[in-house]
Parts: sequence; structure tokens; C-alpha cells
Amino acid sequence: MPDVRIAVQLHPQHADYSEIRSAASKAEELGVDVLYNWDHFFPLYGGEPDPNDGMHYECWTMLGAWAEATEKVKIGALVTCNSYRNPQLLADMARTVDVISGGRLIFGIGSGWFEKDYDEYGYEFGTAIGRLNTLDAAMPIIKDRLAKLDPPPTGKLPILIGGGGEKVTLRIVSEYADIWHGFGSPETFVHKSGVLDGWCDKTGRNRFAVERSVGVETKYAERLDEYAAAGAKEITFGLNGPDYDMGVVTEAIAWRDGK
Repeated sequence: MPDVRIAVQLHPQHADYSEIRSAASKAEELGVDVLYNWDHFFPLYGGEPDPNDGMHYECWTMLGAWAEATEKVKIGALVTCNSYRNPQLLADMARTVDVISGGRLIFGIGSGWFEKDYDEYGYEFGTAIGRLNTLDAAMPIIKDRLAKLDPPPTGKLPILIGGGGEKVTLRIVSEYADIWHGFGSPETFVHKSGVLDGWCDKTGRNRFAVERSVGVETKYAERLDEYAAAGAKEITFGLNGPDYDMGVVTEAIAWRDGK
């Protein structure tokens, strides 16, 4: 039986909130370990005539609702965008959701990339390296604020950093993350994980202190054994509204449980 968590990312788009809430309840009932949303302001795909048109909901407000609506499943953003909120405020928001949930939050964060979010909501998009540098600067601020909050997070609040950039992102992961989230084929995952190991060696971090998480496309769902053999401790499937078809998730849970 593989020692791997099965996670679901419910894309908060093209659905009424009642449908999203029902999907969250269904995922928990099936035995999913982690329930994620994402931090955007518009759909990323599937809209008509523009792929970015359609219903969509804000990330952290939804996580606060999930903290009350669920009981056992871990919750989090995959991932929240560092650009959209002051890092001290973001730390406070994460702590609050963690406490409401009874210590079930995974604090996922990344540098941001979706230009329409920035343009429509008045944030400066800048450059990819500029956004990464801002994330790099924010991480110690976030960790410092988490340590000062009263009450503090419930237990150890795991920080997940998403992204696969080999020159900067994975270096930031090696310094600050408890979990790294990547994506792609098993071969890509093996390569990126190896690059992260190299950064851990350079920054003095124990490479085994950073868990490995991977987003898996349906076309790779038959290769879960390969991800697990490569060190993945969490495997995530993304589902779109309004139906949130749990078929692939049900199969992955059966694989996890050795059925």
C-alpha cells in the first residue's frame, strides 16, 4: 500500500457555490486526504467565447467556508498568489483559516502568473523574475508574522510552494517550503525533484525535510506507481465545475488503499 496522500483541486469556476460545496463534501466522503482550490479571479479555461469568461469565486473566502463545512480533510490553496495580498495579512488569514479548521490548513503559495488577474484587479504584473524576487522577500516576513500571532497556528502549519523553475523557484522551495508541488509526467517529476535535491544541498537544507507533491493529468493516471517510486507523497487531480467528476479520484483512492 503506497504511503501517498490523494488530493483534489476543485477549480472554483463554472459552478454555483452549492455545487462546489457538494463536491467538497463528496471528496471528503470518498476519503480524499487534501482538498485544494486555486487563487485566481477569473476562470483559466472553459469559458465561451473567451476561455477566461464564466462564474468564478475568490480563494480565501472559500477556504474559510470549507474550514467550517468539512471535518477531517486537509484544505488549502494550490496555490495562493503572493502578489495579491500583503504578506503579513496573508499570514494572518492563513492562521485564521487554520484555527477555524482545527489545524487542517496547508499553506500553499506561489509567485503568480495569470496576467488577467493582475490587469483587471489593478496589480502590477511586472516580470516573472520580479514576482519571484517578491515571493523570496515575502517568505521570511510570512514566517515571522506566523510566529507572532496570538493565537498561533494549530501545531505545525505546513508551507507548500508550487512551481518548477530550476534557477529561482526551486531554490526558494529549498529554503522555505515543507512541501514542494510540481507537475508533469513522471520523468519531469523525477528531473525537477533532482534539481530540488541539488538546491537543498547548496542551501544546507535536509532534502528529506521537503515533501514532494505532484499534480497529475488524467493521461498519467495509470502511472501512479512511478510517481510514488520517485518520492511523491501527495498526488493531486484537478477537477472542473460544474460536475466535478470524481471517477479518476475514486480510482486513485483505491490504488492508495491497495484495493
